[in-house]
Amino acid sequence: MPSPNSSGGDRRDWASRGEVLAWAFFDFANSGYVTVVITALFNMYFVRVVAASADWAALLWTGALSVANALVLLLGPWVGQSADESGRLKPWLAVSTTVCVLGTASLATVGPGDHLWGAGVVIVATLGFGLSENLIAAFLPRLVPPERLGRTSALGWGIGYLGGMLTLALCLAYVAWSRARGGEMTDFVPGAMLIVAGVFALAAMPTFLSVRERPAAWEERAYHTSPWQRMIQAWRDVRQLPDLSRFLICLGIYYCGIQTVVALAAVYADQAMGFTTQQILGMILVLNLAAAAGAFALGPVHDRLGAVRTVALTLVAWVAALVTAHLAHSPLLFWMAATLVGLCIGASQSSGRALVALLSPAGHEGAFFGLWGVAVKLAAIVGPPVYGLLTFLSGGDYRTALLVTAGFFLVGLVLLRGVNVARGVTARQRFQEEAPGAE
Repeated sequence: MPSPNSSGGDRRDWASRGEVLAWAFFDFANSGYVTVVITALFNMYFVRVVAASADWAALLWTGALSVANALVLLLGPWVGQSADESGRLKPWLAVSTTVCVLGTASLATVGPGDHLWGAGVVIVATLGFGLSENLIAAFLPRLVPPERLGRTSALGWGIGYLGGMLTLALCLAYVAWSRARGGEMTDFVPGAMLIVAGVFALAAMPTFLSVRERPAAWEERAYHTSPWQRMIQAWRDVRQLPDLSRFLICLGIYYCGIQTVVALAAVYADQAMGFTTQQILGMILVLNLAAAAGAFALGPVHDRLGAVRTVALTLVAWVAALVTAHLAHSPLLFWMAATLVGLCIGASQSSGRALVALLSPAGHEGAFFGLWGVAVKLAAIVGPPVYGLLTFLSGGDYRTALLVTAGFFLVGLVLLRGVNVARGVTARQRFQEEAPGAE
């Protein structure tokens, strides 16, 4: 039986350290979009200023994000399968990156009353972000052998969180400069959006200049199928890989918890802990620092301990972090819980991506990371609304809703027990041998 850490002859030439670093810089580049646009600044601007704090403002904002995630869910497998058939990921990555960068820059044109225009631009930009996230992840198993997947994925996530913090710091400095001159949100938010777009475009350049395509041998012969057939093909193929299928389901469920915490951490700090805006922004910085540390620290552990055990470790830590946050009534205990949450975010995302890479057949990474994107985006659609419904049914009890959210991670732990990496690697290699055009 092949070793889970055996490359199985998938690649002949692995990437150098410089090329791996260039790949990781894409995570550095795109993290500012999530940190500044989705989490820290534009969301607040959209609700307060663009929609004038109307009763429907938050619903329109979350609805726009749900539409964007649904589009990524539908289009991700098709884009990934199309990239696999052409043997080239970078052209698709370039298109999706350009869409996100231009969309982010276009947010600078959104002003008071432009709620429909703003929601439309957010949908387009988030669609570009989601597709590019799938495609950059698909490069991972093409760059390094299986025994280095954990630390390489961790490098990307860790550098990504540093990029998010740097972009946020640049925007906050610009905000402070504008406010010192009497500027309001309508003055400094447009400039901040241009900063995010500029950092994304510049920091992504090393990826496009230095990362090489490494198509599998079978990719030299395209399937010549229609776009709709390509979309369906990815779903059919994954049924031949039961351990990968099971883990994608597992990942989709525990990501419901991750997406909920990411989307509502600031709201929880405000409503349950009474944090000020300044304290909330400080918490976001702490979360990003801890997430970077968690990703960097767990990378080597992943490669030594094994993929499934590492993911299980992170899920147990998630449950502990949410229980601590539920019990926290003092700022000190909540800060401890927030730090643990940050460590868990970086570690669980990194280890999950590495395990998908390990179980994905060579030459089909685009398609299966498209399905990875489906799991992540479906979680973004399901997780936060479940939390919102729980708070509504409990009369605004944010603490109980957070405790129930820990159930996503417990269910993930149960499903993870059925994932066998050695069996999954055997199925991966058999799939490669039987793929159309395989040599």
